[in-house]
Amino acid sequence: MSAGGGTKAILAALGANLGIALTKFVAWLLTGSSSMLAEAIHSVADSGNQGLLLLGGKRSTRKATPEHPFGYGRERYVYAFIVSIVLFSVGGLFALYEAWHKIQHPEAIEEWKWVPIVVLVIAICLEGYSFRTAIKESNHTRGKTSWVDYVRRAKAPELPVVLLEDAGALVGLVFALLGVGLTLITGNGIWDGIGTGAIGLLLVAIAGILAVETKSLLIGEGANPEDVVKLEKAICAGPGVERIIHMKTLYLGPEELLVAAKIAVPPTEQAQEVARHINETETRIREALPIARVIYLEPDIYHPAKATNMTAADPAVAN
Repeated sequence: MSAGGGTKAILAALGANLGIALTKFVAWLLTGSSSMLAEAIHSVADSGNQGLLLLGGKRSTRKATPEHPFGYGRERYVYAFIVSIVLFSVGGLFALYEAWHKIQHPEAIEEWKWVPIVVLVIAICLEGYSFRTAIKESNHTRGKTSWVDYVRRAKAPELPVVLLEDAGALVGLVFALLGVGLTLITGNGIWDGIGTGAIGLLLVAIAGILAVETKSLLIGEGANPEDVVKLEKAICAGPGVERIIHMKTLYLGPEELLVAAKIAVPPTEQAQEVARHINETETRIREALPIARVIYLEPDIYHPAKATNMTAADPAVAN
């Protein structure tokens, strides 16, 4: 995923959420609806989340230092994980607290009854625009991958985060519209509380999904199976490489992959020839997978018995 596509989606979501938050707070002040307050806090949390994603993207571009020799690419994962915590605590738990309070002490909406409906309809339109932008930008890199797999397998966290936030916001707005609408129709404020509770549960669920996926990226994920195949073909395509003894990959950031491999070279080759073949192999790897920017290749002589023992000790080793 290009950083530009993610930034465009984040800015669209940020602009939409700031405008929505302001109108929701006005509606809450006029009507006292807990659904409107929960949705207003939700929009504020989302706006803060987009700010965190932008900050993470900015900090991730810092140059490598002796203390951090592989750079700061994972800053984007750190801030995406913080987003999930903010969404859970500020958005989800606050909404659940408001729902409990409203169900315990339901209050009908007596004044400015039309305001929440108008605000929610406007918010749905704005969130729909933001969601459409995120979908459009995601389609540039998603290909034929399903949306579920795209969210689970994407190495750049920004677009999946915005997609989940916007989808959750749209569903939450529908919950709020139902809660407010039923409260206005029946005169019973308990529906407002139920709508608020549904919003809270939705936000907690989305926060959980984001936390699990970004935690996996923070721990360290390797290349996708399709990219592993490309790497293997590129490494073995030259005359100076007999086979891959074993190979490991690791994402240092969304657009930077580390490749470390032990390769079998002909036992009769001289050091100068081995060095030339390694350089040629690195060039092939970068042509096959441009994000493979950090490459370590260790030449060795292939011994079947030794390779078998290594495989038994480490299931990730490929002979």
